[in-house]
Amino acid sequence: QVQLVESGGGLVQAGGSLRLSCAASGRTFSSIVLGWFRQAPGKEREYVAAITWTGGRTPYADSVKGRFTISRDNGKNRVYLQMDSLKPEDTAVYYCASSSVITTIPGEYADWGQGTQVTVSS
Repeated sequence: QVQLVESGGGLVQAGGSLRLSCAASGRTFSSIVLGWFRQAPGKEREYVAAITWTGGRTPYADSVKGRFTISRDNGKNRVYLQMDSLKPEDTAVYYCASSSVITTIPGEYADWGQGTQVTVSS
C-alpha cells in the first residue's frame, strides 16, 4: 500500500554524521507514523526512532537518544534520520517503515523499505 525507498547510507568515520532519507509513495495518507529500524548481521531488528504525522511525538531508542534526530516533510512524503556522533555499533542496515499507530514493535509496521547500509569505521 505504501512504497518506501531509503537513501543516504554510506561509510563514515566514528564521530561523523550522516543523514538518511526515505521517500514514500502510494497511499501515503495512511503513513500516520513513520519509523526507522536497523539490523546488524546476526542480530534482531532494532527500533531506532519514529515520528507521528505532525511530529508531535518522536520516541527514540535509548541507544541513539541525543545523537539521532527524526523529522518528516509531509509535503514531500519524506522522513529523515539525522545521525550525529556516530559510533561503530551504529553499523547496520537501516530501514524505514510505516504504521498506523505510534509503536516500537516491528510487527506493527505494515510497510517497509529495502534498507540502506550504514557503516561506521573506528
